[in-house]
Amino acid sequence: MTTRRFEPRLRPTADVARTISYTPDLDGDADPGEIVWTWVAYEDDPDQGKDRPVLVVGRDANAETADDVLGLMLSSKDHHRDDANWLAIGTGTWDSQNRPSFVRLDRVLVVDADGIRREGAILDRKRFDAIAVELRARYGWR
Repeated sequence: MTTRRFEPRLRPTADVARTISYTPDLDGDADPGEIVWTWVAYEDDPDQGKDRPVLVVGRDANAETADDVLGLMLSSKDHHRDDANWLAIGTGTWDSQNRPSFVRLDRVLVVDADGIRREGAILDRKRFDAIAVELRARYGWR
């Protein structure tokens, strides 16, 4: 038996602009406002990657891909602090070492819902709204 590997696809954020709303519910489904875990390929070597936290910001509205989750990658690497494409969101339970995290704004991960490994946390409304403001201002989200 072979195991299907659900690999997220990276898309420019403006190309997938959607209406963004905050609707977390730790019910087993990935909902906007939740941080989930999924496998993400490295940009410089797509054959390699790692499980990482992703902030869910929506779902694909296309009927053929309705199970696709739209997410923004998180990182705890401090060098993102001065990068305009990353926004500091502070610490949270998604990081077992309680390190400050950053969310990448310029690329959206399109993830098959079956590729979500687990729900990790709910990002509070204030921080989610700050991200929504940036997506609306920079990339045409509503």
